[in-house]
Amino acid sequence: MQSSRTKTLVVSALIAALYVVLSVVPGVFNLASGAIQFRVSEGLNHLVVFSRKYVLGVVIGVVIFNALFSSMGWIDVVFGGGQSLLGLLLVAWLAPRFKALWQRLLFNIVVMTVTMALIAVEIVWTSHLAMGAAFWGIYASLMLSEALIMTITAPIMAGLDRALHFQRLIQ
Repeated sequence: MQSSRTKTLVVSALIAALYVVLSVVPGVFNLASGAIQFRVSEGLNHLVVFSRKYVLGVVIGVVIFNALFSSMGWIDVVFGGGQSLLGLLLVAWLAPRFKALWQRLLFNIVVMTVTMALIAVEIVWTSHLAMGAAFWGIYASLMLSEALIMTITAPIMAGLDRALHFQRLIQ
């Protein structure tokens, strides 16, 4: 039992580190924060459809990246970490009800895209904008960028799972 917990913690730490590394490159081009986010690291959200144990590593990765590199600091830690935690917990809870992998991946794309509303609220709030039209424009941009990266990475993660067997890696 202790060995299993240790393995889960080690894998979670590796996932968190990988999330940060995969976020830094888009961050150099100012694409990891703001109304347009193209974080390749968001593809790691798909790990949760293979095992709910991956939630911890992905959320910690988001929190570390936002704490170290976000211009919004702790606010982005709270909102970004909160969005990831909420979305991934929903996926971890509901995705197992879908039989086919493609259905679980699609469900994950939808959940993570919809929960970007929290990031839109954060951006509107911290920018001191009116919640109306500004929110919807920012939310549409965030939804599009999240849906795009999650859709691109879904088949990649499915292929990686065939080679690496994600569920076995964290058990």
